[in-house]
Amino acid sequence: MSTQNLQLVTTGDGSKTIYNPLVGENYHSKHGALQESQHVFLKSGLQYYLDNNETSSVSILEVGFGTGLNFLLSANYCVQHQLLLHYTGIEAFPLPIQMIQETGHEAYVEQHLYQSFLENYERSLNNTVRINNFIELEIAHDNLLRFNNPKLFDVLYFDAFAAIHQPEMWTHEALSHCCNYLKPDGVFVTYAITGNLKRIMKGLNFSIEKAPGAPGKREMLRAVKH
Repeated sequence: MSTQNLQLVTTGDGSKTIYNPLVGENYHSKHGALQESQHVFLKSGLQYYLDNNETSSVSILEVGFGTGLNFLLSANYCVQHQLLLHYTGIEAFPLPIQMIQETGHEAYVEQHLYQSFLENYERSLNNTVRINNFIELEIAHDNLLRFNNPKLFDVLYFDAFAAIHQPEMWTHEALSHCCNYLKPDGVFVTYAITGNLKRIMKGLNFSIEKAPGAPGKREMLRAVKH
């Protein structure tokens, strides 16, 4: 897969995403990039975890860093609530910084956070960088199955392209590999829900829940690791 010939797309809620013609899919929901990130990952993932665990720090692993929208919303929330956040993204094909800037995501977060993200984006590829006093970011520029990290995480954002376009990301092997990095009682969230995904997650010793989906999807999957 390549990051060439990418196209900027305006989604249903007015926020922008990127269409990759080689994959045949947008990086976010056509019904609303911002709405999807807020609902699936921030609210149903990070906030759900924090509502159920008293803590002053949290760690997130994201499969599919993409435009950085999930990171920015999560980091902004943690800064506002004075929570320490360590965020690791896995991205086999990092976007050029110019493409990230064109998405207009700066409209949704505090300006100093966005500027620091841009300044540190390229340095964060395969390095842990401090974005500000609360936020650390690392983007593993690697294939999911080659990802290796000594850390375990509280929340896992699974934001790969849909299984119809990228089936290798939704196999038992791929899901098992990334879920190995989730702590006991850690929360896994993704925008999708299928019978096969539910069976795999149950087999990996997760309690699964069909949660309300983002606009355009009736349901999504949230799972807690035992």
